[in-house]
Amino acid sequence: MMPPAAKSALFSVKWTEAMRRAGRAAIWPVFAGVLVACGAGPTAGAEPNSPSVFDGERARVIVADQVALGPRVPGSEAHGRAGEYILARLQDEGWEVEEQGFDDRGGQRRNLIGRGGAAGGPLVILGAHYDTRPIADRAEPPVEAPVPGANDGASGAAVLLELARVLPADGLDFRLWLVFFDAEDGGGLAGGEWILGSRHFAATLEDTPAAVVVVDMVGDADLQLRYELHSDEALGQQIWATAGRLGYSGFVPEPGYSILDDHIPFLELGIPAVDLIDFDYPYWHTTEDTLDKVSADSLEQVGRTLQMWLTELDFESLE
Repeated sequence: MMPPAAKSALFSVKWTEAMRRAGRAAIWPVFAGVLVACGAGPTAGAEPNSPSVFDGERARVIVADQVALGPRVPGSEAHGRAGEYILARLQDEGWEVEEQGFDDRGGQRRNLIGRGGAAGGPLVILGAHYDTRPIADRAEPPVEAPVPGANDGASGAAVLLELARVLPADGLDFRLWLVFFDAEDGGGLAGGEWILGSRHFAATLEDTPAAVVVVDMVGDADLQLRYELHSDEALGQQIWATAGRLGYSGFVPEPGYSILDDHIPFLELGIPAVDLIDFDYPYWHTTEDTLDKVSADSLEQVGRTLQMWLTELDFESLE
């Protein structure tokens, strides 16, 4: 993603009451009850391997699996293997998968899509990029080595893959797509551009999603998710309100940065979209973006918040 245009701005955010709980299939109240019982602790109140509850430790293992492949620079062997890893995990959890290819300066890239839920229902998209930056240009001094991408690249993908485990791919009464964007992080380098995968995906959409939530850089142990200033205000209020009810301190209900990230192509089409991103991360675009910087608790706060938000989703509130 591009650096923030401004750290502070005149921005009014109204904190609202939690949205109305929608009447969902029988499995959803079970999910919600377990999540509330779990509170803010990583595994309090539930077995850590419960199939119905997002588990931060499991998500951190998924981060570790990606990092172990090496930097996932587009076109590299590690990048290709990461894509196969994502597709295999989605298929193992019962999601219908699709690859969407596109060209990047003569190189082939691919977005990866996991589709679940009710045919013909409203559509919600959760997205994350899975590529990593080719050069650690924010290091002091800058180095030609690639970024390991534990937080910037692997953390968002890990949240989506753990959600793929705990969400019933065939038991939703709306459509849910888990989209892993390629070629997000090449901007600012010679010949490179930002957010290529999400731009291609948004440009080829045939359906209009009710909401898009992008998850990026959410593993920092000192998690501070503030409102990204381009993001849809009403949608952001819903998600932060959900986190507040769960007692999660990592969601800070105050304005943060304006960032060019994978939510922007959807906003440009008039689609409500939110970017969950903690940009106060000192290891961004350096060789120090490593596994030891990623916290299972931070991943769990994000994952359980999104799981609860999806269980309560009231589509009328998004209109």
